[in-house]
Amino acid sequence: MIALLSGSVAVRRADHVVIECAGVGYRLAVSSETLRRVPAVGGRAVLHAHLVVRDDSLQLYGFATEEERDLFLLLLNVQSVGPKVALAVLSGGPPRELLATLAAGDSARLQAVPGIGKRTAERIIVELREKVGGTSPAPDIAIISSDDPRAVAREALIGLGYSAVEADELLDGASGDAPEALIADALRSARR
Repeated sequence: MIALLSGSVAVRRADHVVIECAGVGYRLAVSSETLRRVPAVGGRAVLHAHLVVRDDSLQLYGFATEEERDLFLLLLNVQSVGPKVALAVLSGGPPRELLATLAAGDSARLQAVPGIGKRTAERIIVELREKVGGTSPAPDIAIISSDDPRAVAREALIGLGYSAVEADELLDGASGDAPEALIADALRSARR
């Protein structure tokens, strides 16, 4: 499995880059979020990678961060979401913002992504909200399990990048019985 590529940028296009490593050029499909962090042709780049093996092709996908790659892998586990749709979702913003979108249940934002309809957006939110509530490979995504909904919501906010103090402040005014409801309410108040 190819997990990381480090080399010089040989080609830089809107949907892919080619990284030359030891005389071999690797074509990686990338999100626009990753493309922003890839230097101009000739510059050095380090990209986390994931190889998708199909009967008729081998496709390599590149990511600026491990968190983005981990979110890509979570998206691939959602029914009717393939690599192209997952990259389109990742192009919608940094992983932290996308996780906030999922926690808030903001299907309208996901529907703004080309190729995502209402049903797929809702499916992504439902399936990934559950996964974000459990153990995940990405530190930004990982949330501890607990019987206390406030403790779960607090850890989720910390996992989204808020400090412990900020998470407590956001949850002070939040209402709801389930962790998802508390997180969504806290994130709505954070936007104000």
